[in-house]
Amino acid sequence: MISFFVCLALLIGGYFIYGGFVSKTFGPDDRVTPAVSMEDGVDYVVMPTWRIFLIQLLNIAGLGPIWGAVGGAMWGPSVFLWITFGTIFAGGVHDFASGFMSMRHQGLSVPELTGMYMGNAMKQVMRVFSTVLLFMVGVVFAVGPAGLLSYLCGQGGSTGIITNKYFWLSIVFAYFFIATFLSVDKIIGKLYPVFGICLIIMAIGVGFGTIAKGYDIPEIFPLRNMHPNGISVFPAMFISVACGAVSGFHSTQSPIMARCCKSEKLSHMVFYGAMVAEGIIALVWAAASCALFPIEGGLMTGLKEAMAVGQSGCVYNICATTMGGFGAILAMLGVIACPISSGDTAFRSARLTIADALHLDQKSYKNRLILTIPLLILGVLVSQLDYTSIWNYFASTNQILAAIVLWTAAMYLRHEGKNGFIAAVPATFMTAVTVSFVFDSKLYLGSIPFFPVISRYVGVGIALVLFLLFVLKAPKGEKKLK
Repeated sequence: MISFFVCLALLIGGYFIYGGFVSKTFGPDDRVTPAVSMEDGVDYVVMPTWRIFLIQLLNIAGLGPIWGAVGGAMWGPSVFLWITFGTIFAGGVHDFASGFMSMRHQGLSVPELTGMYMGNAMKQVMRVFSTVLLFMVGVVFAVGPAGLLSYLCGQGGSTGIITNKYFWLSIVFAYFFIATFLSVDKIIGKLYPVFGICLIIMAIGVGFGTIAKGYDIPEIFPLRNMHPNGISVFPAMFISVACGAVSGFHSTQSPIMARCCKSEKLSHMVFYGAMVAEGIIALVWAAASCALFPIEGGLMTGLKEAMAVGQSGCVYNICATTMGGFGAILAMLGVIACPISSGDTAFRSARLTIADALHLDQKSYKNRLILTIPLLILGVLVSQLDYTSIWNYFASTNQILAAIVLWTAAMYLRHEGKNGFIAAVPATFMTAVTVSFVFDSKLYLGSIPFFPVISRYVGVGIALVLFLLFVLKAPKGEKKLK
């Protein structure tokens, strides 16, 4: 249990110490933000700081810090290290950079920012890549809650239409349409802070219940791989645990709140702070997952059995065990609300990304409908595919995007004549992770003979080459704004 509290203290301290260093490096000032200079009553709307923080937390959270942390616990308490140091040195920098750069550049979405500092070819790639990722996130965060709601109704002894996943899926997509289409302060601005508070209370309840009921949270050291299937820690764990450590999806969400901040100086609290809060939530869920289920032969066999009935059922069991009846209801409400809220902002971000690329003014109802309706119709169609396949592609493309955004942040800082290494080092690590995964996984190139054998060498090698190119070739003090 000592490891858990040490990691918790490091996360809190990391917000103040390293988060302050990151803020000083990027250098927010008193210039007028897009929320003020470009206010349109739809996407550019000034909102109170506390509200923006809670919305950002809910937007980036979804099922990520819960399902990702629970899945990551299959490797045992070593996942605590990735959650802690990933959040402080990678995720926090990634989220701060994407929010700050968007604010500095008229609230633009991440593909446009990437194009400014990594070239037009990368901008075109990112337009497609980020839109596809957002689309997959929206679908994943629709199918997940729909399945959970149908599961809960079945647990309550109900039968008929309310236990049908497709009934709930239709309701979720109907809500997605409303939230994606309306202005940001109508539903998102009013309801999401409440759900954000529920998310925090839920994590406190799970953490307190785990400790108060005497469950033993295992220690990190000695480091060991406790995955029942023997899956190696690198790169798989770093792909599985994304939203609780570093997640490219966050960079697609940050511009939404960047268009609502009245000052650049809010970047530390809103973007870095929300990432640290999410890291704490992930740490709590990972700790509970390691503590509540039997460990046999040094392997997380109990958690594997709990996951075999589905992630929804596993999360439900954790909530019921740690908090009892009323607490479980509150927690499950949070688990349902979180992904739905991230799903609709994913579709909203997709709308904004496409609108930025096409220079399509979103103040017009007609223009919003032109983008919103096709996106959601396609989402309904894709939601019929195998959920596991969608989730696996989401997890990997998510981390690829994180690596690209971190390289973009490094280039931005270098162009500004500042210390780009705070972004380049985590970018190098995430490049090694993602390239290794591409060569190792059967989702991509892993089915080709010998590729899995050389995957780590290729991943690390390419990452080091990119780092050397950054050190030797990246221009210093030269802004590239077009």
